[in-house]
Amino acid sequence: EITTKEERGKIVFELGDLPTAHCDPALMNHVWMNLLSNAVKYSAKTKKPVIKVSSFVQNNKVVYAISDNGVGFNMDYADKLFGVFQRLHSSKEFEGTGVGLAIVQRIIKRHSGQIWAESRVNHGAQFFFSLPENELLTIKINGNEKL
Repeated sequence: EITTKEERGKIVFELGDLPTAHCDPALMNHVWMNLLSNAVKYSAKTKKPVIKVSSFVQNNKVVYAISDNGVGFNMDYADKLFGVFQRLHSSKEFEGTGVGLAIVQRIIKRHSGQIWAESRVNHGAQFFFSLPENELLTIKINGNEKL
Protein backbone atom coordinates (compact mmCIF):
# COMPACT_ATOMS: atom_id res chain seq x y z
CA GLU A 1 0.00 0.00 0.00
CA ILE A 2 1.08 3.53 -0.71
CA THR A 3 -0.04 5.01 2.60
CA THR A 4 -1.98 4.25 5.76
CA LYS A 5 -5.76 4.31 6.02
CA GLU A 6 -5.49 7.33 8.33
CA GLU A 7 -3.33 9.26 5.87
CA ARG A 8 -5.59 8.30 2.94
CA GLY A 9 -8.48 9.94 4.77
CA LYS A 10 -6.64 13.28 4.63
CA ILE A 11 -6.03 13.17 0.86
CA VAL A 12 -8.46 14.49 -1.73
CA PHE A 13 -7.99 12.04 -4.59
CA GLU A 14 -9.47 12.85 -8.00
CA LEU A 15 -9.44 10.18 -10.68
CA GLY A 16 -10.34 11.04 -14.26
CA ASP A 17 -11.09 8.67 -17.13
CA LEU A 18 -8.03 6.61 -17.99
CA PRO A 19 -7.90 4.72 -21.28
CA THR A 20 -6.51 1.22 -21.41
CA ALA A 21 -2.83 1.01 -22.23
CA HIS A 22 -1.13 -1.76 -24.14
CA CYS A 23 1.75 -2.50 -21.79
CA ASP A 24 3.40 -4.94 -19.46
CA PRO A 25 1.08 -4.86 -16.42
CA ALA A 26 3.78 -5.56 -13.82
CA LEU A 27 6.07 -2.85 -15.14
CA MET A 28 3.25 -0.32 -15.49
CA ASN A 29 2.11 -1.13 -11.94
CA HIS A 30 5.60 -0.11 -10.83
CA VAL A 31 5.26 3.20 -12.71
CA TRP A 32 1.90 4.01 -11.11
CA MET A 33 3.02 2.96 -7.62
CA ASN A 34 6.13 5.12 -7.81
CA LEU A 35 4.42 8.22 -9.19
CA LEU A 36 1.48 7.98 -6.79
CA SER A 37 3.79 7.28 -3.84
CA ASN A 38 5.80 10.38 -4.71
CA ALA A 39 2.63 12.47 -4.97
CA VAL A 40 1.55 11.25 -1.52
CA LYS A 41 5.01 11.75 -0.02
CA TYR A 42 5.63 15.24 -1.37
CA SER A 43 2.12 16.54 -0.59
CA ALA A 44 1.88 15.00 2.90
CA LYS A 45 3.02 18.19 4.64
CA THR A 46 0.33 20.36 3.05
CA LYS A 47 -2.77 21.16 5.05
CA LYS A 48 -5.11 19.39 2.58
CA PRO A 49 -3.25 17.17 0.10
CA VAL A 50 -4.86 16.92 -3.34
CA ILE A 51 -3.75 14.31 -5.87
CA LYS A 52 -5.27 14.21 -9.35
CA VAL A 53 -4.88 11.51 -11.99
CA SER A 54 -6.05 12.25 -15.51
CA SER A 55 -5.28 11.61 -19.16
CA PHE A 56 -5.61 13.13 -22.60
CA VAL A 57 -4.67 12.22 -26.17
CA GLN A 58 -2.05 14.25 -28.03
CA ASN A 59 -0.21 13.44 -31.28
CA ASN A 60 -1.39 9.78 -31.34
CA LYS A 61 -0.20 9.24 -27.79
CA VAL A 62 -2.14 8.79 -24.60
CA VAL A 63 -0.73 11.11 -21.96
CA TYR A 64 -1.32 10.22 -18.32
CA ALA A 65 -0.90 12.93 -15.67
CA ILE A 66 -0.41 12.73 -11.90
CA SER A 67 -0.47 16.03 -10.05
CA ASP A 68 -0.22 17.06 -6.42
CA ASN A 69 -0.26 20.25 -4.41
CA GLY A 70 2.88 19.47 -2.43
CA VAL A 71 6.30 21.01 -2.07
CA GLY A 72 7.11 20.94 -5.76
CA PHE A 73 10.60 21.56 -7.09
CA ASN A 74 12.63 24.16 -8.92
CA MET A 75 12.38 23.54 -12.69
CA ASP A 76 16.00 24.68 -13.05
CA TYR A 77 16.91 21.21 -11.73
CA ALA A 78 14.32 19.19 -13.66
CA ASP A 79 17.05 17.53 -15.74
CA LYS A 80 18.21 15.75 -12.57
CA LEU A 81 14.81 14.22 -11.77
CA PHE A 82 15.29 11.01 -13.71
CA GLY A 83 18.96 10.42 -12.87
CA VAL A 84 20.03 7.61 -10.57
CA PHE A 85 20.64 8.87 -7.01
CA GLN A 86 19.69 12.40 -8.02
CA ARG A 87 17.52 14.07 -5.40
CA LEU A 88 16.00 17.54 -5.38
CA HIS A 89 15.06 17.32 -1.69
CA SER A 90 17.24 16.08 1.16
CA SER A 91 16.84 12.50 2.38
CA LYS A 92 16.33 13.92 5.89
CA GLU A 93 13.29 15.86 4.67
CA PHE A 94 11.84 13.08 2.46
CA GLU A 95 12.73 9.38 2.57
CA GLY A 96 13.76 7.57 -0.59
CA THR A 97 16.65 6.00 -2.44
CA GLY A 98 16.85 8.34 -5.43
CA VAL A 99 16.32 5.57 -7.99
CA GLY A 100 12.52 5.47 -8.35
CA LEU A 101 12.11 7.99 -11.14
CA ALA A 102 15.12 6.61 -13.02
CA ILE A 103 13.45 3.18 -13.06
CA VAL A 104 10.12 4.71 -14.07
CA GLN A 105 11.79 6.50 -16.98
CA ARG A 106 13.37 3.25 -18.19
CA ILE A 107 10.01 1.47 -18.06
CA ILE A 108 8.26 4.24 -19.98
CA LYS A 109 11.03 4.34 -22.62
CA ARG A 110 10.80 0.56 -22.95
CA HIS A 111 7.14 1.09 -23.82
CA SER A 112 8.07 3.64 -26.55
CA GLY A 113 6.85 6.48 -24.36
CA GLN A 114 8.18 9.62 -22.73
CA ILE A 115 8.03 11.02 -19.21
CA TRP A 116 8.42 14.61 -18.02
CA ALA A 117 7.45 16.89 -15.16
CA GLU A 118 6.37 20.46 -14.47
CA SER A 119 6.48 22.17 -11.11
CA ARG A 120 6.87 25.30 -9.03
CA VAL A 121 8.35 25.34 -5.55
CA ASN A 122 5.55 25.16 -2.95
CA HIS A 123 2.92 24.79 -5.69
CA GLY A 124 3.06 21.05 -6.32
CA ALA A 125 4.26 18.96 -9.19
CA GLN A 126 2.74 17.34 -12.22
CA PHE A 127 4.26 14.27 -13.83
CA PHE A 128 3.24 13.19 -17.30
CA PHE A 129 4.00 10.05 -19.23
CA SER A 130 2.91 9.12 -22.71
CA LEU A 131 2.30 5.78 -24.38
CA PRO A 132 1.51 5.13 -28.04
CA GLU A 133 -2.25 5.13 -28.67
CA ASN A 134 -3.92 1.95 -29.97
CA GLU A 135 -0.68 0.17 -30.69
CA LEU A 136 0.47 -3.21 -29.49
CA LEU A 137 3.97 -3.00 -28.14
CA THR A 138 6.54 -5.75 -28.08
CA ILE A 139 8.61 -5.48 -24.95
CA LYS A 140 11.74 -7.50 -24.24
CA ILE A 141 12.03 -8.63 -20.65
CA ASN A 142 15.02 -10.79 -19.75
CA GLY A 143 15.49 -11.59 -23.42
CA ASN A 144 11.91 -12.78 -23.91
CA GLU A 145 9.40 -10.88 -26.01
CA LYS A 146 5.99 -10.06 -24.55
CA LEU A 147 3.06 -8.31 -26.19
